[in-house]
Amino acid sequence: MPDLENRIAIVTGANSGMGMATVEALSDQGATVIMLCRNEERGRAAVATLTKEKERKLDLMICDLGDFASIRSFVRGVKEKYPRVDILVNNAGFISLDRRETKDGIERQFGINHLGHFLLTTLLLDRMPEGSRIVNVASGAHKVGRIHFDDINLQHGYNVVRAYSQSKLANVLFTRELAERLRGRGITVNCCHPGAVATNMGVDRETGFGKTITGLLKPFFLTPAEGAATAIYLATDEAVGHISGGYFYKCRIAESSKRSKSRKTARKLFRLSAEVVRE
Repeated sequence: MPDLENRIAIVTGANSGMGMATVEALSDQGATVIMLCRNEERGRAAVATLTKEKERKLDLMICDLGDFASIRSFVRGVKEKYPRVDILVNNAGFISLDRRETKDGIERQFGINHLGHFLLTTLLLDRMPEGSRIVNVASGAHKVGRIHFDDINLQHGYNVVRAYSQSKLANVLFTRELAERLRGRGITVNCCHPGAVATNMGVDRETGFGKTITGLLKPFFLTPAEGAATAIYLATDEAVGHISGGYFYKCRIAESSKRSKSRKTARKLFRLSAEVVRE
């Protein structure tokens, strides 16, 4: 990995799993890493773990990606403290068996996985100089997804696969459309499939549901560090410094779904997203 001294990075969902592994890797190379976490207690515990045996430049900042007002407050805080953002890794993810809504009344998987990161990214663009990199952690699940423009909040016929795959397809489409819109500015935008990773994303924080089965399957999954490898590669490696709008798996360009390549759908989703998050 290159020397990231004097670089400023933001990692969402930074207190556990792939997010924490990404923070560790970037800070190992000297970057100042802003850890975007929803829960302050878990965020502080992550900082304590990461700095126990090594000095790192970490800044814990609290933000709920399911709350547009919280995202705007977070961005204001970043802009007050830092002159720029060089790396943005949109890693946080949410999955739920039952239908839930964000504070703004959006189906929660679409609201957090896509719209929260959409708003965060677009608000930070004016602080991202030439050479900056944006990485969206998507999923191979996008291949079975489609954007339900007629029922974007999935109020009819909700199921977890339908919701999650829609949000992950949105990640890929957003990557492609943003890359087009930023062409000529020297900012790259790429996305990746991390593989099957043992994280807490599928565990209900309130009930603990999913913890047992996740524990049983853990030996068959990638570690968080292995899952984060492609996102870290896209955020730092010189080999991809000129590539934008790509979908990667195992640090290589990979084939994405036919729907994910539709410029018409990508533009339509971008316009819809901008309208929904507008104050």
